[in-house]
Amino acid sequence: MPPSSWRGRTHPRPEESPGSRPALPGWKIAYPMLSADGTALGFNGVALGRSQVYGTVAEAVCVQSPRHRCPSTWCDCGFYCFHEAEQARALACDEQYERSVLLEVLASGRYVSYELGLRYQRQTVRAVRVGRCRCGRAAAALDDVGGGIVGWRRLEAVCRECAGRRAVLSLDRLGRLAGVPVTVDEGVERTVLAPLAPLEAAGPDDPAAADLPPEAEIPLLSAEVTLLQARLDEVQRRLSKLTERG
Repeated sequence: MPPSSWRGRTHPRPEESPGSRPALPGWKIAYPMLSADGTALGFNGVALGRSQVYGTVAEAVCVQSPRHRCPSTWCDCGFYCFHEAEQARALACDEQYERSVLLEVLASGRYVSYELGLRYQRQTVRAVRVGRCRCGRAAAALDDVGGGIVGWRRLEAVCRECAGRRAVLSLDRLGRLAGVPVTVDEGVERTVLAPLAPLEAAGPDDPAAADLPPEAEIPLLSAEVTLLQARLDEVQRRLSKLTERG
């Protein structure tokens, strides 16, 4: 995420040898990426790191100058993460980030502390949480949506209905390639956003059906009559078979 979106003063910490400071937990969003040969999975940053793909264990590299170590106090290089998962979910509400996944990470090495999170040197992805399909249903797989970079295909969450018969990457396969647990993210919005019941399932006493205008009730009632007729025909067929056996 861009540093300008973080409020408060920065608090740079002195450089220490690797492993001398315990890793710090954090949350971030990223785009899942599948290698061109389908043998590796990586992640692409949503802002500053869009030109790079990193693995589940990675060290930050400055794309502006290779002459200093990340993170530098006078540069915006390094990995970024939030302290809380809800802060990362809030960023994913932005239209340009909404197709990202939620990552649970451990930050280690040198870091700079902000009010909302950290900018740090080394990162380990602990878990991947996949959001909703574009239609609003829970994700069941990842689909190639284009917009990749050289050597990597960009993926996004898709449900079973929208995937249809297309070739997709299952969540189990995603977990095996990433080497970390993969789950469907149960955000707060899931308690209020859900697919509506189809009109065919609404009966004449259903409040939703009662609100329909007369011109919309005609095809609904016609469909119900057709369904009842089909069931009656099936009962008649089975009754005829039983009679013949008798």
